[in-house]
Amino acid sequence: MSFESGSVSFRMLYVPRDLPADAVARFAKHAAPPIETLGDGVIQGWVTGRHLLDRNITEATALHGGYLRLTLMQAERKIPEALLRAECRMEELAHMQAQGLERISQSARRDIRESISKRLLPTMPPTLKGIGLLYDPRSRLIYTSALSDTQLDAFQIGLSLALGFGGVPVLPETATLQRKKTSIKDWPPCSFSPDVADEDVTSDPGLDFLTWLWFAAETRGGMFKLDKVGDWGAMIEGPLTFVREGAGAHEMVVRRGEPMVSAEAKAALLAGKKLRRAKLTLARGDLSFTCTFDAPSFVVRGLKVPDGEKLDAISKFQERMTFVDLFKEALLCLFDRFVDERLDGKKWKATREEIHTWVKDRKTRG
Repeated sequence: MSFESGSVSFRMLYVPRDLPADAVARFAKHAAPPIETLGDGVIQGWVTGRHLLDRNITEATALHGGYLRLTLMQAERKIPEALLRAECRMEELAHMQAQGLERISQSARRDIRESISKRLLPTMPPTLKGIGLLYDPRSRLIYTSALSDTQLDAFQIGLSLALGFGGVPVLPETATLQRKKTSIKDWPPCSFSPDVADEDVTSDPGLDFLTWLWFAAETRGGMFKLDKVGDWGAMIEGPLTFVREGAGAHEMVVRRGEPMVSAEAKAALLAGKKLRRAKLTLARGDLSFTCTFDAPSFVVRGLKVPDGEKLDAISKFQERMTFVDLFKEALLCLFDRFVDERLDGKKWKATREEIHTWVKDRKTRG
């Protein structure tokens, strides 16, 4: 997760309260052990955002342009599977020749693999991985590169050990509670297909939001007047990942040709599937932001922000973070718009009828 250059992938977490005044010192107490202490297990701990071996966590190294920037580092030794298989095969062939055997037993194979693993593992170089943390004290929000559930679990444990509390992932439900003081946990299921009954789909606000945004972008001119952040254009493009929950989860990806006008996309919508992931472009004036957006988890992948001006390193980082914050707020304001519309019974009834028509009458090519 490099906010200094290139594209950025992240998920967001609300911090339930201000970080303690000694937060940096707390992270320092849970710094990663020296890499020299790595044996045949795993070591894990915090390092600075400068590189994965920088254990010197201080105010000077952990604070960057007004943000707290750290990384949860994990190190272990691994034997490449191809190398392990080759070493095992050599040993098996030698064993069969020495014993005059045509084949080798499973127990002997297992013993050989364990013996070779013990011999090779201490000679393997450490494999380092990092999960980035960037904390914005103004919005009390954490950006992290923990995109998978496994990474998020490890990240939350690392946060809790250092601070005594973790973060709250920004999801459709938590975003609505935070911004609208309203729960959408018990929203009834709502089918967007004229051919599928409501009770045959599962309620998922993320899927509903992204599919609604696709519909609104295509049928309402693609422009939205958003509180606080102005007028924004939105566009959905492929690849498109559709899913329908119910009697098992059925996922389909449309990526070849022209996904937006493909017969496969229309068939997916008619079958009750909704949009889970897609390429999303948001634009305001000359500013354009493009990413792949995963709606149920609010994970942003490969966000490209405007180039901005030629500045020194710190100023450039701050400018890019301003862009990231602007994109984040525009995205959440669009979600606010969807929630407001969904909560208005009369308006939502009309919207759903429009969506059914949009699905049924979609023009396709190919």
